[in-house]
Amino acid sequence: MTPSGLHIRPASGDDARLILQFIRELAIYEKAESSVQTDEAGIRASLFGADAKAQALVCERDGRAIGYAVYFYNYSTWLGRNGIYLEDLYVSPEHRGSGAGKALLQHIAKLAVAQGCGRFEWSVLDWNTPAIEFYRAAGALPQDEWTVYRLQGDALRRFAEG
Repeated sequence: MTPSGLHIRPASGDDARLILQFIRELAIYEKAESSVQTDEAGIRASLFGADAKAQALVCERDGRAIGYAVYFYNYSTWLGRNGIYLEDLYVSPEHRGSGAGKALLQHIAKLAVAQGCGRFEWSVLDWNTPAIEFYRAAGALPQDEWTVYRLQGDALRRFAEG
């Protein structure tokens, strides 16, 4: 239990539908609902299958799921150490401000410290002022000198094919 009465637990395959629901809610908030291309089976396979590379947490209050986080390990050649990359952090709107987001973030930070990780990183949309203020209050600093690039879909396939 966290000091605020929240409970954070590792997600299991039984949480695939719940996690998909949270993913869709997050996508709606980020104005990208049509970008969600997975389904419950995809979540079950990618997060809980034998080859899963990412991990998920569920945050509960009074036995009810109110948020989740998905993270995975990355690597820094400059540090010569693993890091953790936070893919998603989401708390249902009615529970924001309750400490759930901070508890999830701190839980992953503790994992990073305990496992000797050199970094804990994530991305945030530049218009998401509440999240930016939340992360800055936690002591996180933006990496303004870096620009994220992405290959996906047809562009990824075309490039891979040479």
